[in-house]
Amino acid sequence: MNRRRSDTVVGGLIAAILLVGGALSWQAYQQQQAFDQMGSMMDTSMGAVHGPNPLWYVLGTLLISAVIGGGYLIVRDEVTSTDVPDRPQTESAESTDPGSAESPNGDSRSAGEINPESQPQARVLDLLPEDERRILEPVISSPGITQIELRDRSDFSKSKVSQTVSDLEKRGLLYRERQGRTYRIYPSDDLEQSQTG
Repeated sequence: MNRRRSDTVVGGLIAAILLVGGALSWQAYQQQQAFDQMGSMMDTSMGAVHGPNPLWYVLGTLLISAVIGGGYLIVRDEVTSTDVPDRPQTESAESTDPGSAESPNGDSRSAGEINPESQPQARVLDLLPEDERRILEPVISSPGITQIELRDRSDFSKSKVSQTVSDLEKRGLLYRERQGRTYRIYPSDDLEQSQTG
């Protein structure tokens, strides 16, 4: 939901609360006036009979409006943060950055930033948890590594290596080929192509 729409919705809600509260306050005020007139004609006080004081309606209406409006202002940035930032501002900030470097396709990128299209391996490795990264990095650098060698390089137990390799295989990041009593492990075709390309 964009900011303008959410501001309009909350503004409309507060306006409706104010209108309803105002109508109830006016009705209570008129009711109080009618009871006061009736009491003066009968020379008795009818104050306890006529209901709540209109001031309570006014205060309740203002309190509810303030709580809704204040609560919205507090969460406004989180609710509307899904908006895409203005393109010109982000591009101008990147182009004025002294550490930015021009990439081959003309995009302005900072020197430490990884282009996921040109280095999908680095992007995949960045997204993985530490234990999975410790298994996948040797597989990428040494395709065909055995599961025993992988256990020695990662310093994980036999069962931890086996479980992590199975998880990565299910997600399509690597595959295994049986060789005797162990497996040879290879990166997926996509990861291997990006390494050679």
